Amino acid sequence: MSKSKKLSDLTLEELIKKKNQIKGAAIGLGIVMIVAVIALVVLAFKTQNYALITIGMACAVTFLPIFISLGQINAEIKSRK
Repeated sequence: MSKSKKLSDLTLEELIKKKNQIKGAAIGLGIVMIVAVIALVVLAFKTQNYALITIGMACAVTFLPIFISLGQINAEIKSRK
C-alpha cells in the first residue's frame, strides 16, 4: 500500500494533476449537493418540516476539507513559480 506523499515532495506536474482532480471532485460533489439541497427545501415546504432546510445548508461543511486541500496545493504551486 503506497503512502500519500507530502505536497513538497511532488513535482509541479503532479501538483497540477492533483489540483485538477480535486477541482473535478469538488465540482461533481457540488452539483450533487445542490440537487440534494433543492430536494430538501422542496420536501421541507411540502411536509412543513423546516428543520430539513437547516440540514441542507449544514451540508456545506462537507466542502471545507476540499477547499483547504485546494488552497494548500495552490500555495505550493505558487511558491514554485
